[in-house]
Amino acid sequence: MGGRIKRSVRYLLIFGLLDHKRNSVRGFSSIHGGMKDVSRHICSTARSRDALCVMGWVQDSSGEWEWEEDDPNYSPPVEVATMVTNFDQEESREAFVSAVPESQAAPKLPSGTFAPKQSLGQNFLQDGNTIIKIVKAFEKDAKETISNGINGVMIDSESPGIRAVELGPGAGALTGPLVATFGSEIQAIEIDPRSVELLGKTYPHLRVTHMDVMQVDYPLMAKEEGGPLSVVGNLPYYITSQILFALADASHFGAVRSATVTMQWEVAQRIVASTKTKDYGILSVVFQLYADCQLHFKIPPTVFYPKPKVDSALIGLRFIGPDALRRRLAGVSPTNLRRVVTTTFQQRRKTVRNTLKRIAIEICGGDKDAANELLSKKPVVPKSVMDAQKRGDRFAMTQSLPDDWLRMRPEELSAGQFVEITRLLFGSTDEVGLEFERKVWRKLKHGSNN
Repeated sequence: MGGRIKRSVRYLLIFGLLDHKRNSVRGFSSIHGGMKDVSRHICSTARSRDALCVMGWVQDSSGEWEWEEDDPNYSPPVEVATMVTNFDQEESREAFVSAVPESQAAPKLPSGTFAPKQSLGQNFLQDGNTIIKIVKAFEKDAKETISNGINGVMIDSESPGIRAVELGPGAGALTGPLVATFGSEIQAIEIDPRSVELLGKTYPHLRVTHMDVMQVDYPLMAKEEGGPLSVVGNLPYYITSQILFALADASHFGAVRSATVTMQWEVAQRIVASTKTKDYGILSVVFQLYADCQLHFKIPPTVFYPKPKVDSALIGLRFIGPDALRRRLAGVSPTNLRRVVTTTFQQRRKTVRNTLKRIAIEICGGDKDAANELLSKKPVVPKSVMDAQKRGDRFAMTQSLPDDWLRMRPEELSAGQFVEITRLLFGSTDEVGLEFERKVWRKLKHGSNN
């Protein structure tokens, strides 16, 4: 058992998720319902004994990696009935007028009735100025993506408005300024029945859906609301990545236009990390492909109750939408891309050649010589990417692979270069005909599969 733990600790260090100085797993403090030791995290699921879990990824006996829960103790709650506070639908379509106050007093929690639940990862915002900064950043992200439209145009049959969705409002610290800003354009999704009751009393016209945020069907919600959603929320640390991956998958269908959310500082750094840095990894590749990412500001522990043991950050994700994503992928399947990205980063200290050997051999039906020949092929970007490079497209400019790419390590490759590696291995289809799967990064048990 000791050997398994040491080997797994090494994988955590490779991922950059184990702080060897503090001897703790980042993002899993006791306050956030996390782990007390590495071994409990690694041996967390009911899978086969030879499965290896590494911070959200599980490798089975065949060597394949797939997403597991960020929190091994997390299990979807029993399905709850959707409870919505009714209001005039026509009123919700009226143009909103920004009314974000310049400052706000710290919100007060109902005395003796609303202790934060560790099991839900609740850390309530309690600083008025930070709350206003978050709402203003969200308003900016949402309005600017609306004015540009996904891919620079409005979506066919799209209704006007922002269609703001707050995830996990809790005691409503953000909800008040959001209601003041967006009026009936804001709705909330909350699993805690205490919050549902409190928000229903405080904001009678606010739509509050009582459900697990992990089960939200964003494409269906966007269809019902008349267009792409703009998401805001103070996210629990222990399910942050799963929420973000659900939003990425939703953007395949233009269901989510922007997301302005809080998360652990280290996670935010990974999303915006540059290549050739220790923070650069899977989150960096995925969200720099799917969205324009901005780290708005750092948030100290003192603005939360209870205080976490780590700093937080506000991240803005402006999803580029399905058409622009198709242009970036140029016929490459996101599912194949996911396999390439996860395979390389789970052995990030090895060269790309060594980490991709197994995939290449599998593609070539077990023929090792053919696999070596496949990996040695000269990568050629498609004409659409070359045209984008001539236009000065920033993403396309980073897409071509250097001659020595096989000797590089994964943190040295841009998101666009991972796309080209996937093309070389798996080939590509016609860009226009590329069909997106409903779930690529999100777990199958989360949300609808239809």
